[in-house]
Amino acid sequence: MTTTWTATRVLRDGNARLYLTGVVISGFGTSALWLASGVWVKDLTGSDGLAALCMLAMWAPTLAGPLLGTLADRFRRRTLLIAVSLLMAVLLLTLCSVDSPRGLWLLYAVLFVYGASGVVHDAAESALIAAAVDRSLLGDFNGLRMTANEGMKLLAPLAGAGLYAVYGGAGVAVLDAVTFLLATVVYACLRVREDRPPAPPTPPDRLRGRTAEGVRYLWGHPALRPLVLAGGATMLCAGLSGALVYAVVDALGHSPAYAGVLYAVQGAGSVIVGLLSGAALRRLGERRFAAYGIAVLAVGVALRAVPDDPLAWVCCLAIGAGLPAVLIVALTAVQRETPGPLLGRVTATANTLVYTPNVVGLATGAALVELFDHRLLLAVLGLALAATATTLLRHPAGDGRAVPAAPPGDGPV
Repeated sequence: MTTTWTATRVLRDGNARLYLTGVVISGFGTSALWLASGVWVKDLTGSDGLAALCMLAMWAPTLAGPLLGTLADRFRRRTLLIAVSLLMAVLLLTLCSVDSPRGLWLLYAVLFVYGASGVVHDAAESALIAAAVDRSLLGDFNGLRMTANEGMKLLAPLAGAGLYAVYGGAGVAVLDAVTFLLATVVYACLRVREDRPPAPPTPPDRLRGRTAEGVRYLWGHPALRPLVLAGGATMLCAGLSGALVYAVVDALGHSPAYAGVLYAVQGAGSVIVGLLSGAALRRLGERRFAAYGIAVLAVGVALRAVPDDPLAWVCCLAIGAGLPAVLIVALTAVQRETPGPLLGRVTATANTLVYTPNVVGLATGAALVELFDHRLLLAVLGLALAATATTLLRHPAGDGRAVPAAPPGDGPV
């Protein structure tokens, strides 16, 4: 009842509705292109390695998150979101010319810019959300945002695969370009007044110093640092676990395609926890909600070592429900605790620290599964996740449930 009421309050807010609409539109296009780009390269070259480079091209800019995040603090956030969306719409349309292996350089270049623009987009959007949405509803909003994203991950790859089968990669690129144009319309409709960002320091724009400001603020904050580090450790373990999924499927006696079923069940768990996260945050507080989610994830990961179909479904549901908790908490805490002029840089830095370990985990897990029994690896990962949850619970001081007042000079209002 409480969850329904708070979700209704979020959806009653005009800006929140528009943001969630933009999330659905953008998530649909991104998820469709994520699948199609690898298939596109595979069809053109027959190479698994070149196909895998598509994901690397999209993820690599995350490493420059602290640097790219400075852009979100240098310009009006809504204007920046519109400009980035228009840029990507134009660049995606250039992919219609890719019809042979000779054009792959263009595809990789666009995917790299896609990843970089995503870092800037997330930082600017997070800062704008913190100013436009009631601070007491940020946890509910981020939970609904997670639900929308996971819902698109369930639907969009199927739509993208179908569109690719009929129209090829160019058709999916056009679809994604259209979603960026629609997102531009959504951002233009937002009712947010933004002050002009402060002028850069002299000498002209000490980029390194401005970037370091965000890093120092995040690292020195007693509430944010443990949450972000816990998020990074969790995503590292999640990446390692994700690399073992085909070994799990093989132990169950199914074909590799069965992994799609397990991912769908996991996505359903994420949708559910996204709906419940706002109420859980208010009831448990940030650290306990994150720790309990990591603990659920630990149990789900460890029990995947048991080759049993019903248990595998339960474990995937637990993984889907447990993993988003620390991500929602970390993002909400960053939005609540960071002054507006710094929020773009701090958000981008937090995203780098949280999501980059996932890529490292996937690569490391792919190597380890060839050397060790996957059941041993899953048990070790379960213990590592349990230790991460325990660390969060050990020092709960400062985990107040009250929403702090907005700091002075909070940028957009």
